[in-house]
Amino acid sequence: MARTHPSSFQQLEKLGEGTYATVYKGRNCQTGEMVALKEIHLDSEEGTPSTAIREISLMKELHHDNILSLYDVIHTENKLMLVFEYMDQDLKKYQETHGNHGQLEPNVVKSFSFQLLRGIAFCHDNRILHRDLKPQNLLINSKGQLKLADFGLARAFGIPVNTFSNEVVTLWYRAPDVLLGSRTYNTSIDIWSVGCIIAEMFTGRALFPGTTNEDQLQRIFRVMGTPTERIWPGVSQFPEYKSNFPIYVTQDLRHVVPRIDPLGLDLLSRMLRLQPDLRISATEALRHPWFDDLPGARTVS
Repeated sequence: MARTHPSSFQQLEKLGEGTYATVYKGRNCQTGEMVALKEIHLDSEEGTPSTAIREISLMKELHHDNILSLYDVIHTENKLMLVFEYMDQDLKKYQETHGNHGQLEPNVVKSFSFQLLRGIAFCHDNRILHRDLKPQNLLINSKGQLKLADFGLARAFGIPVNTFSNEVVTLWYRAPDVLLGSRTYNTSIDIWSVGCIIAEMFTGRALFPGTTNEDQLQRIFRVMGTPTERIWPGVSQFPEYKSNFPIYVTQDLRHVVPRIDPLGLDLLSRMLRLQPDLRISATEALRHPWFDDLPGARTVS
């Protein structure tokens, strides 16, 4: 049954359940505009942490073509409702409906990659990390625009371990330094996730579909090689590092992502570096020659 919320947004059908929230389609009663209503699951004992309110308020100030607009924050005694612009589908669903077994056309991959990096670069310039990037957090509209959703939520609520509905949060896009227990991660963790997503758009399947923290690391090492102190000084000091990790040699990414062209492969390899300080930044990635033939790529900031 439709319910009207404070600020007069009418709640329509449920769209899905995520890490932090249940999402509904909604309508602005004044304008008729469709919106997405994200109802944050709050601990009934503790209510909303003030840090979360602060963090979410910051999201209202993030205005960019490639970031989902947050219109309103409705905070009642035991509920936090975020009102976002409405988008047609996420990248995962887009791949299922537009791709060949999930594989997207190279020009579409390039366009989405550029838009994703634009959104990430803007947030990183504003000192905000995403921390939980995955295809379900990238929204696509009918014009082919890609927008990042859930920016700031991971910072407000912590890197997710499990969802409200107790499904396991995917580790597939999580950087090796985070998996190894690093507490000093920075913007480079988002770049690793972007690399995983770009590879998946080409292949139609997750690059590293791990089931546990250790399995995730093993899958990464099987492709990228097992890190040693020689190639990653300090790696053995991480809490989750094990001296008996199997020793894998680095594979050629060309065989892992066969549909990618040489320039795309070069950019991908700069994102998927085990050592975080060797990963390319989002701003540098936008200047990469892979995007030279993308219409309008040199005219937008």
